[in-house]
Amino acid sequence: MRHRVEAQPLNLVATLLFFGAVLHTFFTHKFRRFAHHLEDKYKGELPAEGTQHRATLGVMIARLLHFLGEVEAVFGIWVLPLVLAMALRCGHANTVDYLNQKVSYHEPLFVVVIMTLSATQPVLRLAEQCLRAMARLAGGGVAAWWFSILTFGPLLGSFITEPAAMTISASLLARQFYAIGPCRPLAYATLGLLFVNVSIGGVLTHFAAPPVLMVAGPWKWGTLHMLSHFGWKAILSVIVSNLAYFLYFRKEFARLGERAAASSKGLRHEAVSMPGWVTAGHLLFMFLAVIYAHQPVMLVGSFLFFLAFYEVTKDYQSELQLRPAILVGFFLAGLVIHGGLQKWWIAPVLGSLGETSLMLTSVVLTSFNDNAAITYLSTLVPDLSDAMKHAVVAGAVAGGGLTVIANAPNPAGQAILGRFFPDGVAPLGLFLGAFAPTVVCTACFLLFR
Repeated sequence: MRHRVEAQPLNLVATLLFFGAVLHTFFTHKFRRFAHHLEDKYKGELPAEGTQHRATLGVMIARLLHFLGEVEAVFGIWVLPLVLAMALRCGHANTVDYLNQKVSYHEPLFVVVIMTLSATQPVLRLAEQCLRAMARLAGGGVAAWWFSILTFGPLLGSFITEPAAMTISASLLARQFYAIGPCRPLAYATLGLLFVNVSIGGVLTHFAAPPVLMVAGPWKWGTLHMLSHFGWKAILSVIVSNLAYFLYFRKEFARLGERAAASSKGLRHEAVSMPGWVTAGHLLFMFLAVIYAHQPVMLVGSFLFFLAFYEVTKDYQSELQLRPAILVGFFLAGLVIHGGLQKWWIAPVLGSLGETSLMLTSVVLTSFNDNAAITYLSTLVPDLSDAMKHAVVAGAVAGGGLTVIANAPNPAGQAILGRFFPDGVAPLGLFLGAFAPTVVCTACFLLFR
């Protein structure tokens, strides 16, 4: 690694900028808090003559701090100094070649499309109806909804893709759980549990989870392989983690149930019927998005036809949620630009470890990089045994909930649920909420390998 830095100093510069972006994500809530402070200071204030310029400047600074406090904008912001450093060191032509030819934007583009599709009213209504049936089996209360969404919602990620499962699960949690006002510890515990469960819920098949997609082709893994080596362990982990958190917060769930019954918040059911052909049309466009996930022309083309379908059926639609999807796509685009320049140190680290240490290291590295990048880089390591391949993938999916950058769908979940957390989601709160289910998942993969 020292030799690689000496041969190409840009390696070190790129990694320092990458870790600068990672640290930035841990302070976004501070930026937002200070921005709110400035807004409160100047809101509704009629500046005296001669101080108007100062008030305007204060409002502009507050807006800038809001932008710096958007987690989805962080890696895009840090791309700017990275591109400048690359241009100065390698030249403009090489920099443009890297951005255009060496970096794949298929995943960010796909996430924008699938997030938009899965957040529509017909899809959410269908998912809610399915989960309502599950919740009724357990009594239909707040706890039943919470358990059903966090169990069956993430496992849908193995069939409709993880970004879609995250969007649907987070949207339903917002309506059926967070709207009731859970206490802060339970709010963060639920968010961490959602992120971990979605990260491992996509491993029942070989085509839906980004970290699995990266290795399925090179290592020739199919759905049967994923089910036998990862799927049943993931299901066990989801159930155990959900039960553990439910038992720990059982008194809070009882309080929430009483509050929901008294205020009629949450547990809502839309009375307006949804024509089956409208729902079928949305499911068709989601299917096309999955099929053409790595063919941008077809993906964008089918999405444009969906927008036409949306306009035609607008009487049965809610407002199209484009802003969160675009922000998440921006986040992922910045992440893949940075991530592609980190293989100079990640690949040697992964190649020098034993099976157990490789899995634990993969969990840790995933906290500071997208887990799909970790598994992709593992395919570059020569002569990995089957046990080592399983270890690195297990670690990558197990650690996918510890930070917002650990798994591609996490920014989507944070974008949907962030409004329920004053001053935004604190990285430490998310880490603590996800830590216990991460330990459970890691233990399942280690004990039953």
